[in-house]
Amino acid sequence: MSQSVPLIDMADWSHPDRRRGFISTLGDALERFGFVRVRGHMVNTELVERAYERLSAFFDQPMDQKRKLYLEGMQGQRGYTPFRMEHAKDQALPDLKEFWHVGREFESDHPLADVYAANVWPDIDGFKRVLIEVYDALESCSLDLLDALDKYLGNPEGTLRSMAQDGNTILRALHYPAMDDHTFIPGAIRAAAHEDINLITLLITSTASGLQLQRRDGSWMDVNAEPGEIIVDSGDMLARITNGVLPATTHRVVNPSDGGTRRFSLPFFVHPRPEVVLRVFDKCRGSGFPTPKPDITADDFLKKRLAAIGLGTI
Repeated sequence: MSQSVPLIDMADWSHPDRRRGFISTLGDALERFGFVRVRGHMVNTELVERAYERLSAFFDQPMDQKRKLYLEGMQGQRGYTPFRMEHAKDQALPDLKEFWHVGREFESDHPLADVYAANVWPDIDGFKRVLIEVYDALESCSLDLLDALDKYLGNPEGTLRSMAQDGNTILRALHYPAMDDHTFIPGAIRAAAHEDINLITLLITSTASGLQLQRRDGSWMDVNAEPGEIIVDSGDMLARITNGVLPATTHRVVNPSDGGTRRFSLPFFVHPRPEVVLRVFDKCRGSGFPTPKPDITADDFLKKRLAAIGLGTI
């Protein structure tokens, strides 16, 4: 029997009579699939089109121009990361992608201004403006989703939101080039099987298909969203603090069958602040639950995972 990832509408979160159903569908979808589709958000189609236009202009530049914005020692957390540099955890072959990272922007007097690295920006008209607009719209949606997950888990109000407030959240602009003699590596795919590191990921509808999730029985399932929808998945940090109640789901991006289609996507990785301790929630401890994993700060967890995928050393 064919399956599809469940769909929720943010309008239901704002409606008292429909909120309970929204919470239930969201939590159940993440338990069963690790993924859910979202509509009714603030990331409109016109904004997405503008973002992809600016990204195309950047990634179409010669490599020597793009490499000027590759920052050594940054673990790929800001600016440009070149093709073939990142690989999935425990994978030898690189992913067939290049990407750009945008982090949080602070005023100079903010306590975290010296903790997070500053963004860098290419000299492309409107690039910074549109990506910051995308970042802000996705963050607004993400915080509402975290509030809903607190309701689902029975946490005190604001538990997850407080972890992510001013968090080390990243907007990743991904480019998967067309498959040709330059980009093809035997055995490699656009994004090998992996789980996300963070709390939740919000993925704007990509320009081409290819995303697949791994069902609990090990089989693979296409994740196809309608235009204007956002795909949300749970990451390893959320799996850790819920003691597996909301597990991180393995997913991948496969190569196009025709070999010639390039692909852009915009995942938004929601992270806690660096000092936040990833401790299993009290509601997810005790009889019937696995032994909780040791506490670890979000920063230490992130650094270990970045080292495991080729973006730094511990």
